[in-house]
Amino acid sequence: MEPVLLFPDPPPPELAQTLDLNGYPWKAIASERDATREEPADGWAGAIVCADNDPENAFAICRALRKRDLPLEPVLLLVSGTQLADLELRDDLYDDFCLSPFHPRELEARLKHLFWQTGRGTRPELIEYGDLMLNLETYQAAIGDEPLDLTYMEYELLKFLASHPGKVFTRETLLSRVWGYEYYGGARTVDVHVRRLRAKLGEEHAGLIQTVRSVGYRFGQSRWGV
Repeated sequence: MEPVLLFPDPPPPELAQTLDLNGYPWKAIASERDATREEPADGWAGAIVCADNDPENAFAICRALRKRDLPLEPVLLLVSGTQLADLELRDDLYDDFCLSPFHPRELEARLKHLFWQTGRGTRPELIEYGDLMLNLETYQAAIGDEPLDLTYMEYELLKFLASHPGKVFTRETLLSRVWGYEYYGGARTVDVHVRRLRAKLGEEHAGLIQTVRSVGYRFGQSRWGV
């Protein structure tokens, strides 16, 4: 997937974070000239243009994108509530809009819909369970809108468990499937990593990893809901 154009440069941190967590590559630009100079050979995958703070330059970039000969990418505008009345006069410059400040889940949904409509990009492979999201391409994890700071093995363990919700695994099975058959650590390794994962998931979500007495661990609910 080619990068998504972002305006302005630097982009709002919450916008960059939302795109990173969802696996969308992006490139921030500061002007209409940058949009042309930095454009990939196959064109931008799309554009997210923040028009709430600098509408003049924002709409100039939108006009420049619409005049190009390359395939038309989806353009998403971020606007303030006071700009809504003016959007009808500029509906040829964008494909969709989102109010700023935005909710990350709303932005994710709008981007997914736009890319599905145009076929200009594909969503990265994700594992989602309730508020938990794992991006298998970027090795990032988040609960709700908050990134999780996981070590490599913590991520691998969480990914394996979340890939098999409701299924119980013994400590020995987890050692062989996550750490590998040649790993000689004891079962306590699993317990330590589960304890750390629960702490990082937070009190509200620690119960996603459940202890099954005398057996091992289970992620999420079983098919019987217990």
